Amino acid sequence: MSAFDDLLRAEHEESGSASIAAAVVRDGSLYWSGAVGTLDGRGGAPATTATPYRIGSITKTFVAVEVLRLRDEGRLDLADRIDRHLPDVPFGHVTIAQLLTHTSGLQAETNGPWWERTPGGDWDQLVGSGLRLVHTPGTRFHYSNVGFAVLGRLVAVLRGTSWFEAIRTGILDPLGIGAISEHPGEGAATGLSRHPRDGRLLVEPHHDAGAMAPAGQLWSGVEDLARWAAFAAGDTGDVLAGSTWEEMVVPLAVDDRPDAPWATAQALGWRVWPGSGSGRRVGHGGSMPGFLATVIAEPATGWGIVVLANDTLHLGDLATSLLDAASALHPSSPRRETVEPAPDVAALVGDWFWGAVPYRLEATPDGFHLSDVNGNRRSRFVRDGDGWRGLDTYFAGERLVVRLDGALDLASFVLGREPYDPTVEHPGGLDPRGWH
Repeated sequence: MSAFDDLLRAEHEESGSASIAAAVVRDGSLYWSGAVGTLDGRGGAPATTATPYRIGSITKTFVAVEVLRLRDEGRLDLADRIDRHLPDVPFGHVTIAQLLTHTSGLQAETNGPWWERTPGGDWDQLVGSGLRLVHTPGTRFHYSNVGFAVLGRLVAVLRGTSWFEAIRTGILDPLGIGAISEHPGEGAATGLSRHPRDGRLLVEPHHDAGAMAPAGQLWSGVEDLARWAAFAAGDTGDVLAGSTWEEMVVPLAVDDRPDAPWATAQALGWRVWPGSGSGRRVGHGGSMPGFLATVIAEPATGWGIVVLANDTLHLGDLATSLLDAASALHPSSPRRETVEPAPDVAALVGDWFWGAVPYRLEATPDGFHLSDVNGNRRSRFVRDGDGWRGLDTYFAGERLVVRLDGALDLASFVLGREPYDPTVEHPGGLDPRGWH
């Protein structure tokens, strides 16, 4: 594990952070963890892998998962206007999906004092403070802390308890990470800001954020949060259906920045980044006065990373460096399962043709994958009644059925076993001269 230890120590020396803790998980299990520095930055108690740090906006991912759990229970629809559930909001036409993806157009911060450093008010105070839309809903990505306060309120109302109690009983306890808490508890790291010119330290206050707490209240040790990194990689246990997790990590709103256009996107509560040869990366960052945090995972390989620090200025690229180092340990890391297809799937495996375009159908654990020769149109399919339903990319949500003549009928496409198979009826018919 020396490569991970070396990266951690190097970042600590370069950044000047009081302390940093980090963890690596693979396929749901803790692979490595470490901590360096002291909790107060002055030679006091050393940081450990159990030290609680404030995780900031990573809190939002827990709230988002609870919203999707409510959706799966039939308690809401992502297309619902928010005033269907919270009639007192002044922007009732905004949808739940828009709040989850930061496309609601809602203002980024509160109208009162800096909410991250001052005691928070209750819901009535927040909703009565003159909250407004600064963009037309659905027209652009605009990160909104207030939007996740609204989602936390939604969770509380539908669950009939506090937002935190809802995620504790529905997510944290079932995953075995009950040590994640609303408040710092004993032995927590001190929130520290570092003077940008001379490195002097300033202790940051922390308060209960009240109605804004769902946007960034939680505290966690690095090993507890490592289980959440495994969740981000797709190991959702009994908390969330795999199909719902896959829905949650589809990039939906591009965060287009002048200095890094199209470098990252927002999904349903999660952030998504392009991967380096192993598919997309999923996670979220967090920052509160005196703290920085990162969770990032690579679902295709099962690797996940957590980095926590009591610092405000910078964490460098430690999380991505750890992830790159982890991936280098197992160059063949994309996971593939040996699949014994069901009889009806086995009969479909092999080459198909949409007109003259070759397709390939391969079995998966719960259905099959269909892709054209160029990879432009491809999807995984799972059973859906008397046919199959696409899960992702081009054919997501579309139905495929096997016709009586053996051809595949997919979203008006007809696929046969041969290019324009003359035994199959094709839309528009075939030239009577055939291939010539």
